[in-house]
Amino acid sequence: MKKALLVLLVGLLFSCKDSAKVDEKQQRIWEPYNDSLEVASNADHEKGRMRYKLIQSKVLDKNDVFLPLYDEVSKMTEKEYEFLKPLILEQNIFSIRKSIEGDLLTYEKLVLFYLYRIYKYELDNTTTLNTVIALNKDVIKQARALDEMMAKGTAPGARHPIYGMPILLKDNINTAGMRTTAGAIALMDNETEDAFIVQQLKKNGALILGKVNLSEWAYFLCSGCPVGYSAVGGQTLNPYGRRIFETGGSSSGSGTAIAANYAVAAVGTETSGSILSPSSQNSVVGLKPTIGLLSRTGIVPISSTLDTPGPMTKNTIDNGILLDAMTGFDEGDPKSTKEEYPGIISAGLHPTAFKNMRLGAFSSLMESDSMYSATIEKLRTLGATVIAFTPPEVNMDGFLSILNLDMKNDLPAYLAKHTNSEHVQIASIADAVAFNKEDTLTRIPYGQALFEGILTDSTTAQGLTDIKKRLENSGRTFFDTALEQHNLDAILSINNYHAGYAAVAKYPALTVPMGYKNSGEPISLTFIGKPYKEAALLRLGAAYEKEFPNRKMPEGYE
Repeated sequence: MKKALLVLLVGLLFSCKDSAKVDEKQQRIWEPYNDSLEVASNADHEKGRMRYKLIQSKVLDKNDVFLPLYDEVSKMTEKEYEFLKPLILEQNIFSIRKSIEGDLLTYEKLVLFYLYRIYKYELDNTTTLNTVIALNKDVIKQARALDEMMAKGTAPGARHPIYGMPILLKDNINTAGMRTTAGAIALMDNETEDAFIVQQLKKNGALILGKVNLSEWAYFLCSGCPVGYSAVGGQTLNPYGRRIFETGGSSSGSGTAIAANYAVAAVGTETSGSILSPSSQNSVVGLKPTIGLLSRTGIVPISSTLDTPGPMTKNTIDNGILLDAMTGFDEGDPKSTKEEYPGIISAGLHPTAFKNMRLGAFSSLMESDSMYSATIEKLRTLGATVIAFTPPEVNMDGFLSILNLDMKNDLPAYLAKHTNSEHVQIASIADAVAFNKEDTLTRIPYGQALFEGILTDSTTAQGLTDIKKRLENSGRTFFDTALEQHNLDAILSINNYHAGYAAVAKYPALTVPMGYKNSGEPISLTFIGKPYKEAALLRLGAAYEKEFPNRKMPEGYE
């Protein structure tokens, strides 16, 4: 009898354990769906690269991303969320800080508000933007700790404005506690320490909320493929028109997340247009800094010649704050500058007077784009001097070789220094190409033509040096002819139209919402200036933004 009872109890014990395991596995807050109808509806899209092959990721289970914080986030009620909206939604950092200091808001509630929005829209397959692909599991605890310090009076007295602000990072930026994938399956288990700019953000008190999707390998993998697609994250979608408008690339998740108010701000990266493009397409403010102002250490590279991270925000005030919070001299980056450039952090608060502006406008855009020409005329009526010009023709041949040869050298250097061979199987571009060929449908549904092009580029080391020097001269000639002849503060462009010239010139560029086309697609005005003139560009952008508050929240994400 005793023996039988013992057997029964043991059986029940193991049965309970098995049941617990089943319950744990069955706990799901998101279910994948059949995206074939959505794919089919895009089959005839006017833009060939928006004729998607898939929308959902084949490898990312959103339950893994969202379950760890679900219990905490689900405690926030809709009523509380609605109460917090006017304190947070579309507000700048100084306004949010004022609410915190006035005891109307806490750092914890700020984090929970953004998480609530992310869960609200990203777990609904009809509204998801496929943008947030990782969350910091400790972010609520970290926010709560800041509140406790405030209550005890032990919070730092001289706090950077970024202190306590939830920030999203493009998933090619190394972040401790979250994997850094660059959107590639080959890096899905890539665990790293913080990139230099992430160290700076944390040092200044920022809260890293999570990681966002991107065009895989920063859009240097496939040719003619959709922007915003990665094998890890799936197809990023534009909140102003899901599957209608492009997200821009490669910082697609950074642009779409800020457009939808998923965080205070986000960090993107650019080689040529990868901040300017998604910022413009998503009606947010994006700044591509001068090469060297921000460190690139710990960022998955394309080109050590042209790469830079940069801030993507809802307004120029936040843009300057985030940019300043990431600055600092990095001995590990040979392009990093020791010089300090004052005025960045407060630039958005001090707009340039229109009467003091001297700007250049492309004659060709004045003739071809009615919104651009109307904007130029409005600037003139406000007192700005705007001189139309035609830039000189310059030779841009060899641009692709810079990307090819740099990535061929820079990616192995990153992999050797920042990855663990136990978790990452590749050590070179050739390894990545071979790895992708093992499962083309999952790993490279759009092919890997650009990666294969890297392997076949026969440019010599001396040839590459000559190309870099020639193209830098070409880019600077393209802008300097007008800048210097007319003593201009900046050149005005549209979106990322002249991003390639700014890239090789290593000039900063700031894009600010200019309005919306008749279709509803966002369009932006871009200010391009001389090296290390970020503060000046932000003051110009702030003046424009104040007089022309063009940004509108996307419908359905208010």
